[in-house]
Amino acid sequence: MSSRAEGRNATAEPAWVRRTLIAVALLFLALFLFVPLATVFFEALKKGWEVYLAALVEDDARSAIWLTLIAAAISVPLNLVFGVAAAWCIAKFEFRGKSLLLTLIDLPFSVSPVIAGLIFVLVFGLQGWFGEALRDHDLKVIFAVPGIVLATVFITFPFVARELIPLMQAQGREQEEAAVVLGASGWQVFRRVTLPNIKWALLYGVILCNARAMGEFGAVSVVSGHIRGQTNTMPLHIEILYNEYQFAAAFAVSSLLAGLALVTLGLKYLVERRVKAQLSSARQDDTH
Repeated sequence: MSSRAEGRNATAEPAWVRRTLIAVALLFLALFLFVPLATVFFEALKKGWEVYLAALVEDDARSAIWLTLIAAAISVPLNLVFGVAAAWCIAKFEFRGKSLLLTLIDLPFSVSPVIAGLIFVLVFGLQGWFGEALRDHDLKVIFAVPGIVLATVFITFPFVARELIPLMQAQGREQEEAAVVLGASGWQVFRRVTLPNIKWALLYGVILCNARAMGEFGAVSVVSGHIRGQTNTMPLHIEILYNEYQFAAAFAVSSLLAGLALVTLGLKYLVERRVKAQLSSARQDDTH
């Protein structure tokens, strides 16, 4: 018997074991993913399309949607620039403090969003480090749009960098060095060599960053002040509606975030396939 056949026999499981594991996995997904997701759309549309649309065009809802889009529109491009720059430095160069930079990039993953929001309050609040200076210049950060943007940027900045770093490390520096030897400038190297090689991973990171930016609750809740029609994003608006027993309106706005999650999941699946293929190709080229 060949070694390959022996390997298959050693790892083969009875049919009932495979079916049981599949059934458990499907049951888990149904209970904790499909049923809650279906419930959101069912509750949102239970009272009809008129109630659903009325909840979305209401003044406070429109303000929350608009503020959410503003926060995402500012934070995602900023994190895109930062993520590309950080990934390029880490993957292409050796320098002192490289491990520290990697640790700082992962900081939002280890710090609670509520703690992150509290940090901004302690720094930019009226009793914070810069509170008096901001008040003297009539500038408001906390309980205003700038604070929401700052909190969103902090929470979302690892996503782009963390998608690009392993890919750029696997690709190595040979192509960029060859382009420099041929006389290409730094911008030409980035635009014609680096960017085409990372475009799918970059898009993947941007998709994840945007989804987290629009759905962030903890940090934004601390710095927003919950001012209706002014500093409430969509998640905060949903919380207020639910606490006021406006369930149809709460689920209507929730359905927008749920729809965004589904679109993000679909895009994530499509882009992830490209990223895996690109990363596998880069590793094969590196071994050769």
